[in-house]
Amino acid sequence: MAAMPNQHHASAPDLSTVWLRVFLEVARHGSFTVAARTLGWTQSAVSRQISALEGALGGAPLFDRLPRGVRLTEAGRILVPYAESVTEALHGAGRELAALREAAGGRLRFGAFATADAALVPQALAAFRARHPRVRVSREEGRTPALLDRLTAGQLDLAVVSTTGGAPLEAYDLHHLLDESLYVAVPAGHDLAGRGPVRLARLADADWISGSPRPEGTLLDAALRQDFRPRVAHVVGEWTAKQGYVAAGLGVTLVPALAAASVRPDIALLPVLDEDAPRRAVYAATARGRSLTPAGAAFLAALREAAGTVPAP
Repeated sequence: MAAMPNQHHASAPDLSTVWLRVFLEVARHGSFTVAARTLGWTQSAVSRQISALEGALGGAPLFDRLPRGVRLTEAGRILVPYAESVTEALHGAGRELAALREAAGGRLRFGAFATADAALVPQALAAFRARHPRVRVSREEGRTPALLDRLTAGQLDLAVVSTTGGAPLEAYDLHHLLDESLYVAVPAGHDLAGRGPVRLARLADADWISGSPRPEGTLLDAALRQDFRPRVAHVVGEWTAKQGYVAAGLGVTLVPALAAASVRPDIALLPVLDEDAPRRAVYAATARGRSLTPAGAAFLAALREAAGTVPAP
């Protein structure tokens, strides 16, 4: 706490933080006796600490000694906000260091939807594990509504979710990660391969591969916005299986940006041209009113870093 002297400024007094703590207790209670009881000290020990502080500050009294208790002098009143600032800064440092220790050896429970697991989550988790190798991590994969239910029940600390399907997100604290663009996956030899962005209506007559027989509440909502109802020829839930169907020429499918990097080489991706459509938003959701654990906060930071590497819409 001491400042280096120079030719323009006298050196600052070298003050003990213990003195400041005792000073604030006496000021708060207006009594050496009550301050001593609060601190678990003797009254004489409190008196010695105050005397030492007064001596370090040049000898001016900080308290007027009254028949019953003490009262701050003008010097004491000036010192109070500075003493409070110092002690609060030290408490803040202690809290941050404790949080760091907890993040280093705590627990993280999170869930994510399937395409987030293609690149975003693994990249974030690798960075997180490198920084916090002692954290016990448990991970689940599921659709956004199921993940939100688990979050509400306290079984997850954090869930990576999306706006696909219209799941109600209003009841959660949402930490925005990214807005996704969409691609159409076609066989590498398809007539449209390599021709740049395409409107989905160009593929109105194609067979579609989807995780649901109905387009509502899926990525194929984008087709409904372009005034055609896609013909779902194959219902395939698993992402690598969808790629196999496309590569075999059995249909086309929609691919979000999160999964674009994992597409096999015998498939071509065409950016979807849909200027009026809202992008699919991806969030890290946490339960409202429930504090995020230090490990959860550290993982959220890693997710934000990883989200910055996803291709922009």
